[in-house]
Amino acid sequence: MKQFSSVAEVIDIYTNFGNEFYSEDVTQISHALQCATLAQDSGASDELIVAALLHDIGHLIDLAENGSATTAFEIDAKHEAIGAQSLSKLFRPDVTAPIALHVEAKRWRCATDSTYHATLSQASVASLVLQGGPMHADEQQRFESHPQSGAAIQLRTWDDAGKSLEPLAPHFGQFIPLLQRIALT
Repeated sequence: MKQFSSVAEVIDIYTNFGNEFYSEDVTQISHALQCATLAQDSGASDELIVAALLHDIGHLIDLAENGSATTAFEIDAKHEAIGAQSLSKLFRPDVTAPIALHVEAKRWRCATDSTYHATLSQASVASLVLQGGPMHADEQQRFESHPQSGAAIQLRTWDDAGKSLEPLAPHFGQFIPLLQRIALT
């Protein structure tokens, strides 16, 4: 599995694969920029803005390693775990943990908010089934006890909202200084 050791490598994967689509109607880069902008506009910490920007990097790794993204309708490729692990040497857990938990946050919200499921995109509904569906009570307790569960829920909100077909998002380059400032190396 890919292990990022520099911001330049992160920029590279978005440059090479960011214009690809996966199971949503927006490109990977558009979705990333929309999510990061929503996080920034809400006053999120720098770490959470970076998490919002990079939360789906696991999909890009899949593209880079396999030549095509595994569709959300076939198998659960565990993009959240792959993404968080691939970034773990470059960013602290306050960046990688919300990334690792953003799918769990969807499952938690489906279990705890009766109106949430109706707000999901078609692709998110389809992937939810493969990801285990709404959480059971014991899973909810485990998720809620994680110190980054609140950040993951915030990230999930931006993830769900960051799918506009007419985004007014900045260029990826505008986030590079933030990535460099937050990176461990």
